[in-house]
Amino acid sequence: MMDDDLLLYRGDTVRDNAMKKMKSLGVDTVRVTVLWEVVAEEARSTRARRKRFDRLGAANPKVYPVKTWDKYDRLVRAAEILDLNVYFNVTGPGPAYAHAKPPRKYRKDARWWKPKPREFYKFVQALGERFSGTYIDENDGSGPIPRVTAWSLWNEPNQGGWLRPQWLGGKPVSPQLYRDLYQYGRRALLSTGHSRDVIFVGETAPRSVRRKTTTSAMGVRTFAKEFLCAAGHKSAGCSRFAKDGPIVANAWAHHPYTRSLPPTVPEKGTGAITLANLSALGDLLDRLSGTGNIRSGMPILSAEFGYETKPEDPFSKVSRTQQADYLGIAEALTYFDPRIVGHTQFLLRDSGPNKRFKKGSKGYFATYQSGLLTRDGKPKPAADAYSFPFIATRGDIQTALFGMVRFARNLPPGQISGAVRVEYRPAAGGDWSQYGAPIPTDGLGYFNALIPTPPPGRLRVVWQPPGSPFPVYSAERGV
Repeated sequence: MMDDDLLLYRGDTVRDNAMKKMKSLGVDTVRVTVLWEVVAEEARSTRARRKRFDRLGAANPKVYPVKTWDKYDRLVRAAEILDLNVYFNVTGPGPAYAHAKPPRKYRKDARWWKPKPREFYKFVQALGERFSGTYIDENDGSGPIPRVTAWSLWNEPNQGGWLRPQWLGGKPVSPQLYRDLYQYGRRALLSTGHSRDVIFVGETAPRSVRRKTTTSAMGVRTFAKEFLCAAGHKSAGCSRFAKDGPIVANAWAHHPYTRSLPPTVPEKGTGAITLANLSALGDLLDRLSGTGNIRSGMPILSAEFGYETKPEDPFSKVSRTQQADYLGIAEALTYFDPRIVGHTQFLLRDSGPNKRFKKGSKGYFATYQSGLLTRDGKPKPAADAYSFPFIATRGDIQTALFGMVRFARNLPPGQISGAVRVEYRPAAGGDWSQYGAPIPTDGLGYFNALIPTPPPGRLRVVWQPPGSPFPVYSAERGV
């Protein structure tokens, strides 16, 4: 699950409560954004700090002020206590010194313009050393800072909001920029003892625009072809593959948001790669493996996913009930696709409005209302649907059941039940009764089975906590 606001920027109490809530819902990993400029700008904010920075070098974690590290240090310590994994997405924009100066006509793009790969290497080296599991901060008497073992390098490099220029003179530029950033960043992780870690490439956004400006989002297909130097897409820098070798990663991370459509319905005519057609990304990468610049069969990580809800955002087309239903379907789609190795819910709690815009305007609601909880912490139906997803797909003879006792995954050993019960109630009313034999769950808490299609009515799944008289019920599904 990802929720930077709660995990990084609201203090220790909010972070701890958020992580405990995530844990209770069944989360096993928290994804956290490490913004290069946020950490690094402070290191050169005064003349004395600039001198120290120049003397020690950007690759030394000691050169960055302690307070810039604190929120990350404390987060990984809290995660260790709760037995949660931490996944760092290290991304720009970087500090001003780490970017090339754009031509005068593009000075509005300066903050994102052409990050310097060698400077990114130094920053990732500092991160890699600090979160290697052996680093001790002399200002902290708590012993070594816990190790971070999952990483991705840059966020949405095919989006102008994160990397510029995307296009220049009608030609793609961001794939070459990202290729160098990724290769340098990965080498920095290897040099600081993270060779056995999980490292993701991509973190791509799902859709594009037709314009070809410095800020115009580039389609995933075009971006990947240029990034991997396919025939007819050999932009500047492709010759470096001969020296640097192919792209090595554990998975291609992608953000398969589907906006207001159900997760089974692809967007027509946009070229977007969303959850409904995510297999197209795998097919594309397999074809591009023919370049020799990436391996065939590269796994895919769904690294950000969620639905904004109405009434929290009056401009959204998705109700709270639809959000809950769609998240269950998305869980099934990612589970049954053997290529997808993980699925990430974006936001535990809704973001507040952007008060710089007029109240009630689109800009006012341009933040994210995709949480499982409302802004004031009240659970939406999606909270239960996330912790105990259950869907039933009716056929004439058999009905397919799928779900997950996600919340039970994090119970202590010996308290996890190995099966769920199915209950049925006729459409005409009456009591619930057990329908068929118990369905076993796998080691991750998933269950799926075919049952004889019952007469019209409703189904639900029941999980009985060991030693407790109180069963836990899934949402009901009509048949």
